[in-house]
Amino acid sequence: MSDTHTVLHDPNGLIEADLPLDRAPHEALVTAVLAWKDPDLAPRDYEQIALQLTGHARAVAADVHRLAAALPKSDGRGALTEVILREANGRLAAPLQGTACCAQDRARLVQALYTRLDRLTEPAPAAT
Repeated sequence: MSDTHTVLHDPNGLIEADLPLDRAPHEALVTAVLAWKDPDLAPRDYEQIALQLTGHARAVAADVHRLAAALPKSDGRGALTEVILREANGRLAAPLQGTACCAQDRARLVQALYTRLDRLTEPAPAAT
């Protein structure tokens, strides 16, 4: 019996671009994590939650980046999006810690990225 597998090379993330985000369960997780007052979880549990939120934040950030790149240069939403994405990249580069604070920071990041994603999917504001 032999194991076979195919190695997928997708440096531009085009395969992921066609997959919809699994938004509802992650938004529920964000809501729950941000509602914590004095949680008493083991550090490994905080790490797992932060890891889950980190992976989802990266997926949302990729969608935000893709939408921003498609905006016309005259659309002001692009400049703000670049600032938000730079901040997100910096926060995602920070090492995970087994703390409630770390998990809540990642939850706030997912929340901010979804806010930006929603703004990018709205019709462009009319020029005055």
